[in-house]
Amino acid sequence: MKHRIVVLGAGYAGAFAAGNLARRLSPADTEITVVNAVPEFVERMRLHQLASGQDLAFRKLADVFAGTGVRLRLARVTGIDPERRTVAVTGEDGDGELAYDTLLYALGSSVAQHGVPGVSEYAFDVAGWSSARRLRERLAGLGEGGTVLIVGEGLTGIETATEFAESRPDLSVALAARGELGAWLSPKARRHLFQAFDRLGITVHEHTGIEAVGPTGAITADGRSIPADVTVWSAGFAVHPVAAASGLEVTETGQIVVDRTMRSLSHPDVYAAGDSAYAIGENGRPLPMSCASAGYTNMQATAAIIARLTGRKVPIIGLKYHGNHISLGRQDAIFQMVDGDVRSKSWYLGGRTAARLKSGILTGSGWSIAHPTFGMPKRRRRLATAPHQDGVRTAA
Repeated sequence: MKHRIVVLGAGYAGAFAAGNLARRLSPADTEITVVNAVPEFVERMRLHQLASGQDLAFRKLADVFAGTGVRLRLARVTGIDPERRTVAVTGEDGDGELAYDTLLYALGSSVAQHGVPGVSEYAFDVAGWSSARRLRERLAGLGEGGTVLIVGEGLTGIETATEFAESRPDLSVALAARGELGAWLSPKARRHLFQAFDRLGITVHEHTGIEAVGPTGAITADGRSIPADVTVWSAGFAVHPVAAASGLEVTETGQIVVDRTMRSLSHPDVYAAGDSAYAIGENGRPLPMSCASAGYTNMQATAAIIARLTGRKVPIIGLKYHGNHISLGRQDAIFQMVDGDVRSKSWYLGGRTAARLKSGILTGSGWSIAHPTFGMPKRRRRLATAPHQDGVRTAA
């Protein structure tokens, strides 16, 4: 009987991992199934562009995995039974159940509402394909002079505010920051950021916590009202709740607690990657929810799965950040280098060169997903016939 590998989620972590597994494991021994709720590969890093009204074509997952041997199941995950090694799903074909021998959990995250009243009823977000499309339709209905408030000073908030202001100069765009905008950046990079906001005419409300959202704007912690025709919530991310409900060991955030190889501490046949994984980086701190983390963790998880199934020692993939890359519309960006403690270095790259670099990163990420088994070796690894005594070595 073939070893059944089930990958939950086909975002940056899951889609790449499924292709990597198919590229390196023999189909004579393994059966790989990817479960995803929507038929497209959603480039999450471009969703603010989609919402702003730009025309983006997302790749069909059926085309992505065509000819790879990877099976695609379009369905929503409703539960996991790690004792029985099954996943419950529901989709157009109704309810179903998938059995697995190895599970890679990469369901990602959605917007974190933090219990703020009115967010679910009145706010928009760019955390998912359907929510970004909903926001796109709302913005398209705004006429000249319409007002948009972005809540959140993180990377998503900054990129969304600048994208909207550049794409829709007829709108009035503002951003509410709980702290100081760009406080983590080096002084020169922060000046560049404020110059971009000034150039685009974005109003910044610093030290402004939002306590409630209504149909016509938001209420601040000190009782002030910020009027807005559209409020966009980008104050962090929350993981899918199914892991916590399944009995897997998770943190208070709902992330799966994993070891250095991305293997669940409570259930060794389960691995996690991307935002779903509570992984500790080389600096001793948890990796943030980001596309970069998705890359590091999925490479580590797939390397560990392949090594253990084929009787080899598990290589260790580096989990070190090198910098933050922030788009400021289509023609401007900031690339901020960081040290081992994720503190900004004095050097940064800005302007059109940084924008071209960011565009190249996005293009490269999309290309790698679209060609999941590119460079497939002629001889893929067969599974070990006997249990392997686990070991770990450091990759060169």
